[in-house]
Amino acid sequence: MPAAATALQPVVYFDGVCGLCNGFVDRLIRWDHDHVLRFATLQGRTAQERLPAIHTDELNSIVYYDGERLLTRSTAALHIAMKLGGAWKLAGLFLMVPRFLRDAVYNWIARNRYQWFGKHANCRLPSPQERALFLP
Repeated sequence: MPAAATALQPVVYFDGVCGLCNGFVDRLIRWDHDHVLRFATLQGRTAQERLPAIHTDELNSIVYYDGERLLTRSTAALHIAMKLGGAWKLAGLFLMVPRFLRDAVYNWIARNRYQWFGKHANCRLPSPQERALFLP
């Protein structure tokens, strides 16, 4: 899994060409006042080196490494929100909803995300201010 330098920092792996995913990352960067999250595209070198191929071959789920385990789909999204702290910790209440129900909604959105939110030709490039938050 991640090298010692990044093992303590959670990593959000996302589809770098997905409009919805990029919007989610933009919001996370704004809301993560303590800058605890790091980001990497599923198409990038970090994901290729650190994640099982199932996550990088099929770009249908956000993947969250919390420092100990890999989480996917709705579970990943909820744990990411909780990591922001404050009122975002209340997102954990949705973990009481059975995963098969949460993931059914997640999968429906994932199947339609390019149609609804667009697909970029290239992966997102971080701004100079964001560069330290992104892994290659």
